[in-house]
Amino acid sequence: MTGLQITDVSLVLGDGDESVTALDHVNLSVAPGEFVAVVGPSGSGKSSLLAVAGGLSTPTSGSVTVDGHELVGPNNRELSRLRRELIGFVFQSSNLVPALTAVDQLRLPTTFGKFDDARDPMELLEQVQMAHKAKRRPHQLSGGERQRVGIARALMTRPRVLLVDEPTAALDRARSQEVVELLAKETREQGVATVMVTHDHDVIKHADTVYVMTDGRLEKQD
Repeated sequence: MTGLQITDVSLVLGDGDESVTALDHVNLSVAPGEFVAVVGPSGSGKSSLLAVAGGLSTPTSGSVTVDGHELVGPNNRELSRLRRELIGFVFQSSNLVPALTAVDQLRLPTTFGKFDDARDPMELLEQVQMAHKAKRRPHQLSGGERQRVGIARALMTRPRVLLVDEPTAALDRARSQEVVELLAKETREQGVATVMVTHDHDVIKHADTVYVMTDGRLEKQD
């Protein structure tokens, strides 16, 4: 199956009396071109969900597939390859490299493998309305501009799944709306399956589907 499929996933952290169930029999299906938002209080399991979906944590039980590729079971080398080729990450703080210009931030992911269908960095910066600042470094950009560059970088290698962690945490309301509108637009135009974790209920209107996470359990919001 294409897109992201999380099937009956549980994640238990720690041992014995100190163990915590971070994810409790979670099921989530995100199709190509679908934009899903996950909301919930701190400590509810949202970050654990992204970590499992991105192959950064191995679930205690269950299955995670991206574009039909199983992430539970491969050795570390194969798992790294799958993450690199199939998954894009957008971080809360954008995680840009301080010394690199905006256009070089986008070129960076293509140096870690052979990506014959990688997007043109200048065209992609144009798509996110940042081409005019292609030669600027992160300290010369606003928070919203850094997030736009971070989104563009995540899309450079045409990932099948895009995982977004609190993209509006450091932005004002207007910039938050702009960034999430951009995520929704790129999700649909590029046919990527996107999961965004957020505390910001003002931006979830841009999502196709909203889920609520509580104590490691995921439920669809009506």
